[in-house]
Amino acid sequence: MNKLAIALLLVLTAGCSTMTPNYDTKFGDAVREAKLKMTINPDAGRNPDQVAGMDGKAAREAIILYQDTFRSPPPAVNVINIGGGIGNGGSR
Repeated sequence: MNKLAIALLLVLTAGCSTMTPNYDTKFGDAVREAKLKMTINPDAGRNPDQVAGMDGKAAREAIILYQDTFRSPPPAVNVINIGGGIGNGGSR
Protein backbone atom coordinates (compact mmCIF):
# COMPACT_ATOMS: atom_id res chain seq x y z
CA MET A 1 0.00 0.00 0.00
CA ASN A 2 2.89 2.34 0.81
CA LYS A 3 4.49 1.75 -2.60
CA LEU A 4 1.20 2.57 -4.30
CA ALA A 5 0.84 5.78 -2.28
CA ILE A 6 4.41 6.82 -3.11
CA ALA A 7 3.90 6.08 -6.80
CA LEU A 8 0.66 8.06 -6.80
CA LEU A 9 2.37 10.96 -5.02
CA LEU A 10 5.19 10.99 -7.59
CA VAL A 11 2.72 11.02 -10.47
CA LEU A 12 0.73 13.87 -8.92
CA THR A 13 3.79 16.00 -8.16
CA ALA A 14 5.11 15.49 -11.70
CA GLY A 15 1.95 17.17 -12.97
CA CYS A 16 2.74 20.27 -10.93
CA SER A 17 6.20 20.78 -12.36
CA THR A 18 6.69 23.44 -14.98
CA MET A 19 7.08 22.28 -18.54
CA THR A 20 8.13 25.62 -20.04
CA PRO A 21 11.16 26.99 -18.19
CA ASN A 22 12.59 28.59 -21.35
CA TYR A 23 9.31 30.34 -22.16
CA ASP A 24 8.82 31.59 -18.62
CA THR A 25 12.27 33.21 -18.42
CA LYS A 26 11.54 35.26 -21.55
CA PHE A 27 7.91 36.05 -20.78
CA GLY A 28 7.14 39.69 -21.65
CA ASP A 29 10.40 40.39 -23.45
CA ALA A 30 8.65 41.14 -26.74
CA VAL A 31 6.34 43.68 -25.12
CA ARG A 32 9.20 45.40 -23.29
CA GLU A 33 11.25 45.54 -26.49
CA ALA A 34 8.33 46.98 -28.47
CA LYS A 35 7.76 49.66 -25.82
CA LEU A 36 11.44 50.64 -25.93
CA LYS A 37 11.33 50.90 -29.72
CA MET A 38 8.26 53.16 -29.55
CA THR A 39 9.80 55.49 -26.98
CA ILE A 40 11.78 58.33 -28.55
CA ASN A 41 13.36 59.65 -25.38
CA PRO A 42 12.93 57.54 -22.22
CA ASP A 43 14.47 60.30 -20.06
CA ALA A 44 12.17 63.08 -21.32
CA GLY A 45 10.55 63.52 -17.90
CA ARG A 46 13.88 64.43 -16.35
CA ASN A 47 14.49 67.30 -18.80
CA PRO A 48 13.80 70.65 -17.03
CA ASP A 49 13.68 72.65 -20.30
CA GLN A 50 10.33 73.80 -21.58
CA VAL A 51 8.90 72.16 -24.65
CA ALA A 52 9.30 74.30 -27.75
CA GLY A 53 6.31 74.18 -30.04
CA MET A 54 2.78 75.54 -29.97
CA ASP A 55 1.84 78.55 -27.91
CA GLY A 56 -0.84 78.16 -25.26
CA LYS A 57 -3.70 79.66 -27.27
CA ALA A 58 -3.11 77.49 -30.34
CA ALA A 59 -2.75 74.36 -28.22
CA ARG A 60 -5.98 75.14 -26.35
CA GLU A 61 -7.91 75.64 -29.60
CA ALA A 62 -6.52 72.41 -31.04
CA ILE A 63 -7.63 70.46 -27.96
CA ILE A 64 -11.11 72.03 -28.05
CA LEU A 65 -11.52 71.17 -31.75
CA TYR A 66 -10.31 67.64 -31.09
CA GLN A 67 -12.71 67.12 -28.20
CA ASP A 68 -15.62 68.54 -30.20
CA THR A 69 -15.19 65.79 -32.79
CA PHE A 70 -16.33 63.30 -30.13
CA ARG A 71 -19.34 65.37 -29.04
CA SER A 72 -20.94 65.68 -32.48
CA PRO A 73 -20.17 62.86 -34.90
CA PRO A 74 -19.86 63.68 -38.59
CA PRO A 75 -23.09 63.51 -40.58
CA ALA A 76 -23.96 60.15 -42.13
CA VAL A 77 -23.53 59.83 -45.87
CA ASN A 78 -26.49 58.31 -47.67
CA VAL A 79 -25.20 55.86 -50.26
CA ILE A 80 -27.98 54.72 -52.56
CA ASN A 81 -26.19 52.94 -55.38
CA ILE A 82 -23.43 50.77 -53.97
CA GLY A 83 -21.38 49.22 -56.78
CA GLY A 84 -23.97 50.27 -59.34
CA GLY A 85 -23.63 50.99 -63.01
CA ILE A 86 -22.85 54.72 -62.92
CA GLY A 87 -20.00 55.45 -65.32
CA ASN A 88 -18.88 51.86 -65.76
CA GLY A 89 -20.37 51.29 -69.23
CA GLY A 90 -22.68 48.54 -68.04
CA SER A 91 -25.71 47.14 -69.83
CA ARG A 92 -28.20 49.53 -71.40
